[in-house]
This record gives sequence, structure tokens and C-alpha cells, in this order.
Amino acid sequence: MSAKRLLKAGLVDAVLVGGADSLCKLTLNGFHALEALSSSLCNPFSTNRNGINIGEGAAFMLLSTKQSSNNIALLGVGDSSDAHHISAPHPQGLGAISAMQKALHDAQLNAHDIGYINAHGTATPLNDAMESKAIYRLFQDAVPVSSTKPLTGHTLGTASILEASICCLLLQEKLNLPIQINDGIFDTNMAPIKLVTTKQPLQKKALLSNSFAFGGNNVSLIFGYYHG
Repeated sequence: MSAKRLLKAGLVDAVLVGGADSLCKLTLNGFHALEALSSSLCNPFSTNRNGINIGEGAAFMLLSTKQSSNNIALLGVGDSSDAHHISAPHPQGLGAISAMQKALHDAQLNAHDIGYINAHGTATPLNDAMESKAIYRLFQDAVPVSSTKPLTGHTLGTASILEASICCLLLQEKLNLPIQINDGIFDTNMAPIKLVTTKQPLQKKALLSNSFAFGGNNVSLIFGYYHG
């Protein structure tokens, strides 16, 4: 979002954005103290979800106002801060809803224009329940959803850019949508969003990626093919 503002203001011609995370005892012990770590592979949207897997990695993107050779663009951005709790999300997902609505407005798109949602999907009880409510509020069960946290772990400063990169690869390589990896026991008490359970292609030209953080800070990004 900061890169987009700099570009729109004409202050720069290009911006390199990204993040890098490495494992360390401080992070692991901190999340362990919060009782947020899972002792096995994380289980997003499962009845048996019980915490996150800390991940490590790095990802970067180059943003500019020039049209890319693959015609992929950052179409819209949205953020919010519900300030509900230092580590727990707002239970009704008000901040998440606001961020997604702002991203749709910024991209000049509607909910039916989105072909896939890469959920924040941490596999903690509170986050997944909240996020399913927020997604269902805006998209009902019409848009495929999955969390790729079982593939990468839950990184910190790299979380948003890592999952944004996955979304751009889906567009660039025309890959099938990521299937939701968990133990197969989906939580029927959550809002009935449309989780990806079988191989399927992206049916539309835009997708959305959610990333939520401590303090109720929420960001939604929409990527798609440049529409002039």
C-alpha cells in the first residue's frame, strides 16, 4: 500500500517491496507463551485446528506504473484496524470485512469479480471462525477459499508478500487453485464458505489475499490482469 501511494504521488518510478523471516527462539517461545503453536501440521478450517506453524522465508516484488509483460497488476488495496485485542481478532470480523470492502472499492470491482480468496487462515480457533464469517458476509459461498499456511507456515513480516506471490504465480502460470490442506474434518460450526477441496482452475481474472496481524490490523490485496 505504501508503494502504491508513492507511485501514485509521482515520487518514484519503481518500488521494491518484500519481507524476510528466519526462525528464532524468541518468536517460537513468544507464540508458545500465547498457547498459539500447534505441535503438528496446522489444520486451517478444521474442527481439530489448534494453532499455527511458524514459518520462515523471503519474497519480494517490484512495483511500477509500467504495464508488466505478463499483464498482472496490483488492482486494489484495503486496510483497517479494529483494535479489538492485542492478539485476538474481532469475533465478527468487522476489521476484516472493512479491509476487503476497501480493496474491492479501490480495484473498482464487485464481490462476483473475485475468483479466489487466499485466506489468512492461521488454523487458530478464533481466526478461522472470524475470517469465515467475514468472507461469507461479503462473498457468501460463491468464491473458492483456501489457506496456504500448511505449505509455508505462518511467517510474520513475510506473510503478506509470500501469499501475494503465490497469488501472482497462480495468475502467471495459470495454476489450479491451492487445495485446502487439513485433516479433512471441516468445522461445520463455521460460516459455510466454499473451501477448495478438489483441483480447479481460476475461473475469473482477479483474486484476493488476506493478511491480519496483532492489534487488529488487517490488509487485503487484490491482484489480477491489468484492465486498462
